[in-house]
Amino acid sequence: MDANDESPEFINTPYIVQVPENTPSGSSIFKIEAVDKDTGSGGSITYFLQNIHANKFTIDRHSGVLRIKTGVTLDYEKSRTHFVVVVAKDGGGKLRGDNKVFSATTTVTVNVEDVQDTPPMFIGTPYYGYVYEDTLAGSEVLTVVALDGDRGKPNSIHYCIVNGSEGSFEISNTTGAISVIKSPNHLKKEVYELKVQASEVSQEGDVSVYAFAVVTIRVVDLNNHPPTFYGENGPQNRFELTMYEHPPEGEILRGLKITVNDSDQGANAKFNLRLVGPGGIFRVVPQTVLNEAQVTIIVENSAAIDYEKFKVLTFKLLAIEVNTPEKFSSTADVVIRLLDTNDNVPKFSSDYYIARIPENSPGGSNVVAVTATDPDSGLWGEVKYSIYGTGADLFLIHPSTGIIYTQPWAVLDAEVNSKYNFYVKAEDTDGKYSLAEVFITVLDVNDHSPEFNENIQEKTMIIGSPVKIEAIDQDAEEPNNIVDYSIMQADPANVFDIDQSTGEIKLKSYIRSLDIIHNITKNKDCIWSLVVQAKDRGSPSFSTTAVLKIDITEETLHKGPMAAFLMQTKDNPMKALGVLAGVMGIMVLITILISTAMFWRNKRSNKITPVRRIIKKRQTPQPRAVRMEWLKFKRPSNAAEKFVVEDDAKSLQNENSNNNIQVVPVPPTAPVPPPPPALAPRGDAPGWRVPTVSGSLTPKFINKQLKKRGHGSAHNALVSELKMKFEKRNAAIGEPHI
Repeated sequence: MDANDESPEFINTPYIVQVPENTPSGSSIFKIEAVDKDTGSGGSITYFLQNIHANKFTIDRHSGVLRIKTGVTLDYEKSRTHFVVVVAKDGGGKLRGDNKVFSATTTVTVNVEDVQDTPPMFIGTPYYGYVYEDTLAGSEVLTVVALDGDRGKPNSIHYCIVNGSEGSFEISNTTGAISVIKSPNHLKKEVYELKVQASEVSQEGDVSVYAFAVVTIRVVDLNNHPPTFYGENGPQNRFELTMYEHPPEGEILRGLKITVNDSDQGANAKFNLRLVGPGGIFRVVPQTVLNEAQVTIIVENSAAIDYEKFKVLTFKLLAIEVNTPEKFSSTADVVIRLLDTNDNVPKFSSDYYIARIPENSPGGSNVVAVTATDPDSGLWGEVKYSIYGTGADLFLIHPSTGIIYTQPWAVLDAEVNSKYNFYVKAEDTDGKYSLAEVFITVLDVNDHSPEFNENIQEKTMIIGSPVKIEAIDQDAEEPNNIVDYSIMQADPANVFDIDQSTGEIKLKSYIRSLDIIHNITKNKDCIWSLVVQAKDRGSPSFSTTAVLKIDITEETLHKGPMAAFLMQTKDNPMKALGVLAGVMGIMVLITILISTAMFWRNKRSNKITPVRRIIKKRQTPQPRAVRMEWLKFKRPSNAAEKFVVEDDAKSLQNENSNNNIQVVPVPPTAPVPPPPPALAPRGDAPGWRVPTVSGSLTPKFINKQLKKRGHGSAHNALVSELKMKFEKRNAAIGEPHI
């Protein structure tokens, strides 16, 4: 069965799409395609976008067709490039028993193409011009400037005067210069308002869009002078300066030597100064001038003066009169060329890098290449790489290329350590640096052979029960550490079976007794030598063989846990010895505890517990056979019936070693101890007990003890009855009184 072990892969990457900015919303712009080598649900692919809410695009989850979102339009002037992250995910499936889902990502670069959809824009409005009474016909009055609003592929601009000229002025259709074509003496009006049209002309010559501006031209009969800019060598309309990026805010651009002058007098000599260009970067001082002033330009936004953004900054310095009806004005170009400084830190292409390397890779093998860039120019943009951290000992990095490789002596072993983690540093010549984290996984390779246990050489097999062998493969992952077992050689061959997975060896099903085995072989000791093999499932596969001796025996007649244990530990006698020693120790401990408990119980009890026979003492030196009854205890109805004397069926052996009787007596049954007496002893004397003695008993001694103790009538009656029974018995057999 096909397992879900493949990830989707995008084909025909990288994806770069050119899309005109006027493409309608909802239009299809590209089709992403990914393939998955798995079958079934593991091979089916669905697509979706990351950050879909912030995206201008959407994707069909089944076909992979990328579209512009409904209601969304592209605008080249606002954003020229979009980066769309596409995720391809398979349908999931089983892998080693678990349900796995794999995915892959790619980035689609969408470049927005400029389309002529923005009209031209006039620069420097409003426009004012002056025609003096001494102006010559054909003289240029002023120039209007318009630019195509589409900056990607700008069209050329065509200028024309729509109305308001009355035949007195003309404009260059290419440059926008307006000239007076009549002598000022023939001009009928003092103020002319010209409506100028700027049209975009395509490469094919077609006029597409246009814009209008109003130009006010005054005719004066006074010889007024516009403000004029001067450099160190006279009038000048272009000033240049070279400076380092990011100067301090408030700094004066002292390299610019600019003076402005208006030769008129009084109110006609008052004018304002301003900078036209990217706003908020510089400001001009003074802003209002009377007659003449030194122009000072001051830094206002240091961050915007960035070499990596603008290598050249261009402004127009405009001087325009304030209180005159003519509003004379003049301009000068200010060009600032920037020099680079080391103001940027090297930046990695990713915050972390993930790599994998097989454990059998030789020393010096490449692992992963990291990349960091520094937008600074020259030596400041050069990056040097280094690594550090506890996991970096086995690795090196090329200081210039960022390639990480293993030490020449490094030996990677997934069984010892399969994960390495350390940091890589990208540093410029001034010591500015950034860090990225590196994760390296050592992939397991089948480089170990299975190894058998040490006690595999000999096994004892009971017919009907298997024996088991075991081999261990030190590889870290499956299938490299999965072991299969087989019998390589056995004589005769058709005797044993082995379980491929567990290593259990058992006899063929038809072998149920030693007689069958004796019919198979002449080897009477029933010991077989097998060559067994343990083989892993890696690629390439490794195997190990061993010789196993099996002693076959039948099940012992003694059944039970002890017999089974002894058979199982036949091959390991020290184990059996240790277990038996432990059992004996437990039994001794239990015996001691029981004896101690019995001792204390008897010591505190009033029971009479005779444990020895009463031997009669002979009065004559003649050896005779002594017969003696056993004392048997019955449950008495009263205290006097606690003892009953019965005759033995056979004579007992002479206990005094006179060897007159050679008959071996039958051991009597142990008497049952009687219950304790119902009568309580006197408070002034301890309870009476019959002590255990190891010798002959005499009635005199007993009488003395009774007299000394002075027991109650119940005890006295018991002893008297016992004495009478002894005397009656002796009189019946003709033996002397004890």
